Amino acid sequence: MDTEVESSSAHDGKISGSYLTTKDGTQLYFKDWGPKHGQPIVFSHGWPLSADAFEDQMMFLSELGYRTIAHDRRGHGRSSQPWGGHEMNTYADDLASLTRALDLRKAIHVGHSTGGGEVARYIGRHGTSRVAKAVLISAVPPIMIKTDWHPNGLPMEVFDGIRAGMKKDRSSFFKELSLAFYGFNRPGAEVSEGLRESFRLQGLMGGLKAEYDCIKAFSETDFREDLKRFDVPTLVLHGDDDQIVPIDGGGRLTAKLVKGVVAKVYPGFSHGMCSVNKDVINNDLLAFIKG
Repeated sequence: MDTEVESSSAHDGKISGSYLTTKDGTQLYFKDWGPKHGQPIVFSHGWPLSADAFEDQMMFLSELGYRTIAHDRRGHGRSSQPWGGHEMNTYADDLASLTRALDLRKAIHVGHSTGGGEVARYIGRHGTSRVAKAVLISAVPPIMIKTDWHPNGLPMEVFDGIRAGMKKDRSSFFKELSLAFYGFNRPGAEVSEGLRESFRLQGLMGGLKAEYDCIKAFSETDFREDLKRFDVPTLVLHGDDDQIVPIDGGGRLTAKLVKGVVAKVYPGFSHGMCSVNKDVINNDLLAFIKG
């Protein structure tokens, strides 16, 4: 495996209770569930959510003896809201600081959506000396936006619309976005108003500036070189009805760039399948972890 590459902005950090203080003074909230001797499974959440988005997976795996850790990305959830640092390099360095501060070894890193980009950049910048396996779920790599090399990507107008909605009425925007996020706008969908409200509330816990800047980070970052550095068993999961990160520009392209990847496509599953289809996802995660 790669030797971990130290960067000037990454360090071990200081932990007090459920918070890690990074080099620039940002306080990152994290959950640390399950037995401390269990194999660590580290979760990186999507935009605009928090570590709470993975509570179904964390509960399931911790009850089976695994140690599960998830942090609120800087500016999101219960973490502090610095004005800057809302880009993938800093997100990856924050994750590296947490893994070193907790001295996590042979960890399995699971990233959903934006969190998948965070995991990819973490491996790209810091290597896999502490990583046993990786899982990318409905993840943004290799890139979301339309480019010369990715002509099927989404146009800038899509992300400009997200930015406009955030500035106009963030609460209403999140409520509306939850429909497509979980596939609740499809005919015959069983809509959970509770899940929609959870999405909205998690989004509102974060700061407007952090979430606004993160739109550029998750949409415009090119992860191709990061994916080429993966040298651990990797699982890519994606629903073919993902309306947020379309599968043709996400999971299917990523699977071509990661060596020896195992890819699984779920017919009809949405971007929010970790919640809507949690039993299926949990069992597939467990099979990959044990395998």
